[in-house]
Amino acid sequence: GRFATPVLRRSPAGPVPGPATPLGGTALVTGGTGGLGALVARRLVTAHGVRRVLLLSRRGPAAPGADELVAELTALGAEAEAVACDAADQAALRRVLATVTAEQPLTAVVHAAGVLDDGLVSTMGGAALARVMRPKAEAALALHELTADIPTVAAFVLFSSAAGVLGTAGQANYAAANGVLDALARRRHAAGLPATSIAWGLWARRSGMTGQLDDVAIRRLAAAGIGELDTDGGLRLFDAALRVPAPVVVAARLYGTGTSGLLRGIAPARPRPAGRPELDRSVTEELSGLSTEQRRTRMVEIVREHTAAALGHGAPEAVEVSTSFKALGCDSLIAVEVRNRLAALTGLRLPATVVFSHPTPVQLAAWLLDQLGLTDRGKPAVRDERAVGPHDDVDTPVVGPVRTDAEEIEHILTGADVAELFALIDTDPDLDDEEVAATGGRSVDG
Repeated sequence: GRFATPVLRRSPAGPVPGPATPLGGTALVTGGTGGLGALVARRLVTAHGVRRVLLLSRRGPAAPGADELVAELTALGAEAEAVACDAADQAALRRVLATVTAEQPLTAVVHAAGVLDDGLVSTMGGAALARVMRPKAEAALALHELTADIPTVAAFVLFSSAAGVLGTAGQANYAAANGVLDALARRRHAAGLPATSIAWGLWARRSGMTGQLDDVAIRRLAAAGIGELDTDGGLRLFDAALRVPAPVVVAARLYGTGTSGLLRGIAPARPRPAGRPELDRSVTEELSGLSTEQRRTRMVEIVREHTAAALGHGAPEAVEVSTSFKALGCDSLIAVEVRNRLAALTGLRLPATVVFSHPTPVQLAAWLLDQLGLTDRGKPAVRDERAVGPHDDVDTPVVGPVRTDAEEIEHILTGADVAELFALIDTDPDLDDEEVAATGGRSVDG
């Protein structure tokens, strides 16, 4: 086998070859009554010549706006029908496909359905994985299996997500489901079948999946380098995706450097530190040269700056240093990002619960100085944060064993518990802040 790291590259500028003739015929759109599904259904009729549209969704004609959408498509000159169908149910899907006539054969499949069930990997059970996998991955496989032998299908489009390419906080299950779509597109392409998996970024137009995004989530996405696509721009990218030969494309507004290494080459990268040890020494040396009071002030500034960045604020002044992280808007996902940022900066291996254990920027700053040995008390006792709950008052150190590097590796391989392993996954002390986990929002897919 061969290990490869995906790299994003801009599509060449200029026009790309388009289809010689319109699609015509019938298009089947899953998630067809949702926000993006409705947009694409209109586009298929107005720009791609589709004459009949089957709008599949869980509620079908009972879905909000379904009647209005059908009436609009009809006014545009197409036949349209909203159908209640679980696309992952092959028997139900087969019945829908049986309604397609020879006069209006199936020419396009657009799979735009999906649901979210976000959370940290350590709290994500099988049910959360299944809820996301069924409408996204299982439905895609069902569509493939039931249409692969239909020769009139000229477009097979899967709405994937940048979450599966860039990695967005709290969406391990969603990223995995979209990874299935990308793999399916490559498999169909290799078999000579039409296939386009579009890994969408965030649309400015909210859908059922993204309607819950608040300003904090939008700012977090922006901090990751993911902007919002306006409707016209998104539809132009849809058209372009249908005309390029690549089976997997990313359609997103990317800017800045973001926090994902995959964005290098898409936008200018920040200057990288010369090496991890130099970064550690610079922080320690800066603080060591200050008085006790100045150290406290500077460390509070550092915590404030990185908390503001994780929350997507443009200035650290937005973070009140005596307000709890929870009140500032830090959920468990943002708390992990704050931990990752501070771990990358200080070289400390910080527990995933550190923000909850030291619940204000002032308290966290004091604890970090203690861990760096820069308090009047000198170097602190080694703490075992696994003994600390996320809501406990934590100023009482728990003395734990000090291990050598070799002993630590042996412990990880043979004796580490689940909490330790997840903490190890969550942070890599050898990564700089460009390479820590991307700080996307709860959803980046319409």
